[in-house]
Amino acid sequence: MNYFQGKNGPYIIAEIGGNHEGNMEYARKLTCLAAESGADAVKFQIYTGDSLVNPLLDPDRNKHFKKFELTPEQYIELALLCRKLNVAFMASVWDINAFHYIDPYIGIYKIGSGDLTAFNLLKKAVATGKPLILSTGLATGDEVLASIAFIRQIDSSYITDKKVAILQCTAMYPIPDGDANLNVMHTLARQTGLPVGYSDHTVGMEALETAVAMGAQILEMHFTDTRENKTFRDHQVSATQNEIQQLIEKIKKTRLLQGGYEKKPAPSEIGTGHIHSFRRGVYPARDLRKDTIIQEEDLVTLRPCKGIAASFFYELIGKRLLVDVQKMQELSFDFFEFPALQSEEKSIVKSF
Repeated sequence: MNYFQGKNGPYIIAEIGGNHEGNMEYARKLTCLAAESGADAVKFQIYTGDSLVNPLLDPDRNKHFKKFELTPEQYIELALLCRKLNVAFMASVWDINAFHYIDPYIGIYKIGSGDLTAFNLLKKAVATGKPLILSTGLATGDEVLASIAFIRQIDSSYITDKKVAILQCTAMYPIPDGDANLNVMHTLARQTGLPVGYSDHTVGMEALETAVAMGAQILEMHFTDTRENKTFRDHQVSATQNEIQQLIEKIKKTRLLQGGYEKKPAPSEIGTGHIHSFRRGVYPARDLRKDTIIQEEDLVTLRPCKGIAASFFYELIGKRLLVDVQKMQELSFDFFEFPALQSEEKSIVKSF
C-alpha cells in the first residue's frame, strides 16, 4: 500500500503553518485557497508557546509563538473545514498534549525538522498507528538513521510497510538554492528503502519542479494568499494558489515525459511507420544468379527495412542463393540455403 499517493502523483502538502499569524478568519481563508489549489493536504502546526519554547531561557521566542496560537476548538474547526472541502487535514503536532484531541482528524502526521530528534514525541506519533512524514532540516545522516531506528524499535511495521517517509529539508527561511541539496533524497532512499520527498524553503518553484523530475514522492511547500506587504518570514518562502496550480500542471507534464521503464518502440514510432522507414533492410547490390555464394559486396543496406533487416547482414555472408534475384529486390530468408536460421528468427524478419 502506498500511504503517500497524491492525486497527480507526488503527495502535495500546502503548509499554512503559522502564516495565519493567530488570526482564525485568515486561517479559514488560507485553508479554502489551499484546498482550491489542488493540493492533497492542508497542513498546520499545532502548538502553544509554553509547550514549545522554554520561557526562562528564550522568553522572546516563547512570546512570539504565543501570538500565533490557535485553540484546540479552532484546530478541530479547521480540520472539519478541510473535510468539507475534500482535502486532507495534516499537522505537525508540536504540543505533545494535543494528540488526544486532534488524532481523530488526522490521517498522516508530520514530524517537523526541529522534532526529528525528540524521541518522546516520535513515540507518541508512532503510538497512533498513523503514517508519518519526517522532515530532516538541521540533521546529519546519522541522526536521520537513528530516528528511523527508533521508530523501527517501537513498531517495525512502519519500516516494513513503508508507513514512514523522509523529506529532504533545509531549515532556513529562505535558503539559497545551493542549500536545497536535492540529491540527498537519493541518499536517503538508498539508505532506508523508504519513500522520500522534499520540503521547500527556497524562493520560487524551481526546486519543487526539479524534485519532481528527480523522483520526489512527496512535496511540501508553505502556502499563502500573497507575499506582498507581509512581514512574517514564512510568507516569503510560500507558494500561492496559482503557483501550486501551475506546479501541478508541470507535474503532469513531467510524469508524461518520464513515461515507463521498459525500452520499446513508442506508439508514435509504430503509428507513423518510422519503425520501418527509418531502419535499413538488406538488398542485392546487383542482379545475382542462383547458386551465388554471397559476399559483402553483393549486398547493401538501405531504408526502408523490408524483407530482411540490416541486423542480419552478416548472417547472409557465405550463404548460397537458391533463386535468381534482381538488384534492390526485397529479400526473404527462403531465398538462401540457410538451415541454421530458426523459425522464430524468420518470423521476426517477416514481421517487417
